[in-house]
Parts: sequence; C-alpha cells; structure tokens
Amino acid sequence: MALKVGLISLGCAKNLIDSETMIGILADGGYEITPEENEADIIIVNTCAFIDSAKEEAINTILDVAELKNNKLKALVVTGCLSQRYGEEVLKEFPEVDAILGTNDYDKILQAVEKVLSGERFVSVSDKDDHITETYPRISSMPSHVAYLKIADGCDNHCTYCIIPKLRGKYRSRPMDEIIYEAKCLADNGVKEIILVAQDTAYYGFSDLGGYKLHILLKELSKIEKIQWIRLQYCYPENITHELIEVIATNPKVVHYLDMPLQHISDSVLKRMGRKSREKEIYALISELRERIPDIVLRTSLITGFPGETNEDYIKMAEFLKIARIDRAGIFKYSREEGTGAYSFGDQIDEETKEERYDTLMLIQQEVSRENNLSLVGKRLKVIIEDYDFDELCYMARTYGDTPDVDMRAYVFSKDELNQGDIVEMTVLQSTEYDLTGEVTDEFTK
Repeated sequence: MALKVGLISLGCAKNLIDSETMIGILADGGYEITPEENEADIIIVNTCAFIDSAKEEAINTILDVAELKNNKLKALVVTGCLSQRYGEEVLKEFPEVDAILGTNDYDKILQAVEKVLSGERFVSVSDKDDHITETYPRISSMPSHVAYLKIADGCDNHCTYCIIPKLRGKYRSRPMDEIIYEAKCLADNGVKEIILVAQDTAYYGFSDLGGYKLHILLKELSKIEKIQWIRLQYCYPENITHELIEVIATNPKVVHYLDMPLQHISDSVLKRMGRKSREKEIYALISELRERIPDIVLRTSLITGFPGETNEDYIKMAEFLKIARIDRAGIFKYSREEGTGAYSFGDQIDEETKEERYDTLMLIQQEVSRENNLSLVGKRLKVIIEDYDFDELCYMARTYGDTPDVDMRAYVFSKDELNQGDIVEMTVLQSTEYDLTGEVTDEFTK
C-alpha cells in the first residue's frame, strides 16, 4: 500500500504553485496524496517568512503537525521561505522536523522523503540564484477551471521593507516555450482561467530575455483555444509599458483587471522604500489605464506606518484613496523585518499610530468600494461560476475583476443549471461594499 502524503501550503500564490509541484513529483513517485492530516504518513509544510505574522504562522503550524508524530505520522518536511531564511536552525529548534528544503530545492522533494523514511535527516538549501525550479509535474489544488501560472521567480527591486530577494534571489524569467507548454497542459485538464504571477509580473523578460516580454507572452497564451480568461497579478507600475496596456485593452482573453502594488503615494516615503515610481507617474498611469480601458478593475496594496511616514504623508495616502478610487485595495501596517534595509531606519512609527492610520484608511477604502459597487447596479458583467450556495439557492461566482480568495464574490441567480467554470453574463441587481448580487442574462459559455 502506498504511503500517504499531506501538504500544508502557507503564504502567497507563488508558494501554492511550489506546493502543487512537490505534490506532483511525489504522486509520480508512487505516493498517495491525502487532504486529511490525520491519515498522512508524511506531511510537508511549505512556509512563508515574509513578515513576522507569516513566520509565527509557520512556526505554529510546524508545532501543530509535530504533535501528529505521536500517532501515524512518520516524517515532517519543512520547505519554503522559512527554511531558506533560517537553514539548519529550523532542524536545531524543531527536533521533530526531519528534512528542510529551500526555495530553490522543490525538485528534491522525492529524494528528501526517501532519505527521511530510511532514517536520515535531510537538508538542501541551495543558492537561491542557481536556477528556477520547473513547475511540472504539478497537481492543482485549485478548482479545476482556474490555475495560477508562475512566469518568473526572484526579484531585482530590493525594496527596503522586503526580504524576498534574500529568500528568492535575483529575477529569473522562465523560458516562454515552457510557460506556454504548461498553460496548454492546464487547458487540456479543464482550466479556463490562468492567473499569471511572479514577484513582478510586468518585469518578465527585461533582465534576462532581452527586454519587456509580458505583452508578447500574453499574445501567445491567448492562442490556446481552451483558455478563456488570462489575469495579471503583481505588476509593478514602473514596468507597465504602453505595449502591455494595448494588449490588455485589445486582446479579448486578457481580462480588464490589473493588480498593481503601489505601497504608497508620497514621494518621500516611496524614496525611503526604494520604490522607483513617484506620485505624479502613478496618477498619470492610472489615468492612462482608465482612459484606454474604461472598465478596468484596479487592485493595489498599500503600507502605512513605514519609518519616517509623517502625518502629511499619511494624509496624502488618504487623499489618494478618495481621488484614485482604486477598486480593490489591500492595506497593511508596516512590519519591521530583520535583514531588510528599513529595519535599521530611524523614525520607526509606534504601533498605536500605525493602527489608527490603518483603521482610517480601511474606512475610506470601504466607502470607496461601496460607492464603486453601487455604480455597477443595472450593469452587465461577465462572471465565472465557482460553486452553488444551497442556503441562498444561488450560484457563487467571481466577476472578471476578482481574483480567487482575494477579491469580491458575486451571488448569481439563474433559471438554468450552471456548472463550475461556466462563464456567463450577469445583470447586477444589488451591491454591498464587498459583494454583488445579480441574475444571468445571456447564454453561457461551456
């Protein structure tokens, strides 16, 4: 009987892809994959270590899984950013851990498991710039109609608040033919929507393939017949080219959605953060995007409480939310991380001030979201069906402007039976700050 492997994936979508890759490798190696931790002979915890709360979650998860060793569990493997950042310290601090793999070592998961089962501990934390681990074979943990597609790893930005370059290394673009091959495999397995991810998706190709290539990649991916939606996440504003905007505007398969992490709007804070964009450029880019693509949905992330953020800087961000009216905004309190440039900055902001600024910004954005959604009532939007809500007797869906598990939900009523992954047109009947309700108004796409 095959041994059973369970996996707990923490952190971002890029981590999820790495997790799916490890599961694919182990399944090819003859192991059975189980979602039930109590049934697993081996459990892999793929960790995030981006900020303190992520490290705390990773440590607590490792400790929780370690308790299962009193039962059936034979092996505990820790992978990902925590392993890359702290190396063999993880083994020393957690004697229950049998193996660790760094962020560039996922292809060694089969070797690690076999070594552990033979009674050895295993460590592999490679040079993070060495190569880019391929993402197939891969078993998707997402609903069958949608999948993330990683187009690069690492980062060249070196923002002063961020540890990612030290964990993931320099930016490495995957060869375009390998990305297209994987997208075709996903499509053949029923995927209709692919979501492109990297630390900076818009930077794809610039440092290692001879120039910005994302707009070319989008054109090639759109030729895959079964792929109907292509979504872009993590596009830094300074790398969004006119060519990219034109492809989003004119290619019918590229949804009118753009995730564009800004982090702040004040030039003085952006400079201290090591960001390349500035206030005037950001406003100009948003104007260009909305002029060229009037129905575009913009998502961003913003940080308040960064060292040296003055009250004037904070007010500027509050004004930005009111003026720019970003459709989806994630707001975060600055987390002071060892190993980053900003860790040693003076003028650290106290937690009470961070909390007050965060609360106010969240209230502003909530009102913006409420007003934006109210303006959609009566309009028709494309949505993709996710599930059925037996309590509300309607379908749960996402509009073209929503990423899974991140953005809003739509509740859709239909006189016809729909299936997961169907793309339909919905007339919006009601709205709140964070969801829409509507009814199907057209024939749907199988």
